[in-house]
Amino acid sequence: MFEAAELGNLLDKRSYKKEAPGVRAALLGAQRQMATSDCSLLIIVAGSEGSGKGDTVNLLLEWLDARGIKTHAMREPSDEERERPPLWRFWRRLPPTGHTAIFFGAWYQDLLLACMRERVDQAQFALALERIEDFERMLSRENTIIVKFWLHLSKEAQKARFKKLERDPDTRWRVTKQDWKLYRKYDEIRHFAEQALRKTSIADAPWHIVEAFDSRYRNLTVTKILHQALQERLARAGPRAPKTIRKLPVPRPKNVLSQLDLRLRLTDKTYEKRLLNVHSRLNLLTRQLVKSERSMILLFEGPDAAGKGGTIRRITPAMDARTYQVITIAEPTDEELAHPYLWRFWRDLPRRGYVTIYDRSWYGRVLVERLEGFAATSDWQRAYEEINAFEQQLCDFGVIILKFWLAISADEQLRRFKARQITPYKQYKITENDWRNRQKWQGYEAAACDMIERTSTENAPWIPVEANDKNYGRIKVLETICSRLKDGLDR
Repeated sequence: MFEAAELGNLLDKRSYKKEAPGVRAALLGAQRQMATSDCSLLIIVAGSEGSGKGDTVNLLLEWLDARGIKTHAMREPSDEERERPPLWRFWRRLPPTGHTAIFFGAWYQDLLLACMRERVDQAQFALALERIEDFERMLSRENTIIVKFWLHLSKEAQKARFKKLERDPDTRWRVTKQDWKLYRKYDEIRHFAEQALRKTSIADAPWHIVEAFDSRYRNLTVTKILHQALQERLARAGPRAPKTIRKLPVPRPKNVLSQLDLRLRLTDKTYEKRLLNVHSRLNLLTRQLVKSERSMILLFEGPDAAGKGGTIRRITPAMDARTYQVITIAEPTDEELAHPYLWRFWRDLPRRGYVTIYDRSWYGRVLVERLEGFAATSDWQRAYEEINAFEQQLCDFGVIILKFWLAISADEQLRRFKARQITPYKQYKITENDWRNRQKWQGYEAAACDMIERTSTENAPWIPVEANDKNYGRIKVLETICSRLKDGLDR
């Protein structure tokens, strides 16, 4: 597939000087238009060693308005980065709305280097490419404009480039022993690169292979392609869909939640006895996470007043406060809204040996955002697939995920609402939104059933909890955590 970039294209200095100013002005105009849109721009510059990746990025920083642009040259992962799934360090650097990020190699660089060092086999390579494809498709749907350049040199051109740089004392430093080492593996690198580009050159994020032997030809080709990509995408980008009132879904008469026996109860005496025992077990098991190099996510969803916060407060006393954090998910901030939906959840993923507890979670997109019209229909419908892919990445990395749905009846919710109104230290928990959401009880139940059915996977199943009786619900959660955690650590 690289043959078309080995034709010996040249551009003379006169032609370059004639065209460059117009291309530069047009590119700057497109960037300014993007800066006031709902889009962000992600540029990936990859390619052969010696192809001028650094020079190309320098040119882009010179021609574009550097305000709002961040450049990322990813080195070997740090210890902190190695303790999270591979894409974590890239998620943290995604550009917000109106901004630009330029990546040298991006997520492709790590993968191709791993192939060179024989750290991944063919099956792992194929899986990694599939995840990259899904990742980029999701980013595109979240209004990220992705433009990917592979700057190509033939083997002969690369050797000539290195020799030329070495002959000049002022540029000799640019050719390293590592460059020559990779040159000797040129054919192997080309083989893996062709596979990677072919698999991940999708409609939402196609690869642009640019012949890089002549710097003027390379520079003008890259900037023209970037301008065209911005123009085409911005022409399709419209304003965000306004909030709409939708017809609420209706739950089926018999569903996964209606089959729960909400009459289950525990006496206070039995509760206190089992609580002491389960706390002891949980303390020992969570300490083993460090030794096993595993991490854990506990996720709680359920109706308002279902007891999510109270249940979490019965879990944490059994754990070392230095090894866990509780994340309470509320309305997204302006910063969070300026990034792809899952960005704020990737940020808080636990490192090995640690636990993150989510009081509400990424499932808000298929619950409250679906019901309240905050997410377009296409957005919440694709969220099931994206969430499953997200959780599978975590599981494959060794994260133990436990997802609890705390179920209560509508009558029990009403009783708890009224109790909150007359209890001074609980009054802050009850708001007008809680009463308004209660009017949509059936809609939320139907959305919850859809969510459970479509995202309860083998590695990250939903665990419905009969929570009308707080004693019973809390003990079930704690004992389930101990049981699942032990199973996870034994694998």
